[in-house]
Amino acid sequence: MGLFDKLKAGLTKTRDALTKNLDQLVFGKRVLDQALYDELEELMISADMGPQFTFDLIEDVKQRVKRRELSDASQIKKVLQERMIAILRQMEKPLSIPKNRPFVIMAVGVNGSGKTTTIGKLAHQLRRDGHEVLLVAADTFRAAAIEQLEVWGGRVGAPVVKQKMNADPAAVVFDAAGKIKGGFNGVVIVDTAGRLHTRTNLMEELKKVKRVISRELPGAPEEILLVLDATTGQNAVIQAKMFREDIGVTGIVLTKLDGTSKGGVVVRIAGELGLPVRFIGVGEGLEDLRPFDSGDFTAALLD
Repeated sequence: MGLFDKLKAGLTKTRDALTKNLDQLVFGKRVLDQALYDELEELMISADMGPQFTFDLIEDVKQRVKRRELSDASQIKKVLQERMIAILRQMEKPLSIPKNRPFVIMAVGVNGSGKTTTIGKLAHQLRRDGHEVLLVAADTFRAAAIEQLEVWGGRVGAPVVKQKMNADPAAVVFDAAGKIKGGFNGVVIVDTAGRLHTRTNLMEELKKVKRVISRELPGAPEEILLVLDATTGQNAVIQAKMFREDIGVTGIVLTKLDGTSKGGVVVRIAGELGLPVRFIGVGEGLEDLRPFDSGDFTAALLD
């Protein structure tokens, strides 16, 4: 299966929810009237495209009808695709990581979002592209998180900096900074805790980790990557706003797109947050974390 087919397969649930329903909605000689607009609105909102995108889309369709540019309901799909690409293209900024100098990525996100797995897959891809990789187990509250990171380190050939459970995450990061000062010249990926029920504690802790990195290594972290679970739909948008305000996120990874009909949320995240989507996760395999491409994404969804 080629890369595009794999993406298309990964987006099946969203495509079924969106495209099949849209095709049914505009099937035959549907009149472009308020009843159609109401159904279209309901469809867009249920696909988690968000109220703003939905409103703008319907206004665009109405204006085109007025200007006689749109005479047939089946053309709505083309308008939708154009608007989606326009928003998503602005957010299509692959992560560019220079070789032979330290580059620190701090991975943040709530527990269960697929953060540690994403780190493992990203480490695998970086190793394959010839980068040295060092993993840092700064989620010291869950023994499972440390163990999981060690398993990934073993799989992809990346050493892991860790301390025992419940150690101060900042101390683990301090150790990792020592390795860079000692001459490590690759990519450092820091796994962090994600317990949301104590939001203030979590955010203070993440700020502390970020401060230690910045103090020890001026200019770092170069990337703060927020891992979001696409199956949570609108909640992912709320989380993204929160992490952006509190920590300052520079890029997003949207995981579990294969498990949801809410893949439209990527449009909402891009439109409402203006944060680049660096990667999307469309399956369990090592190669299923892939750089985000707006053209491929919309084609896989709508064609």
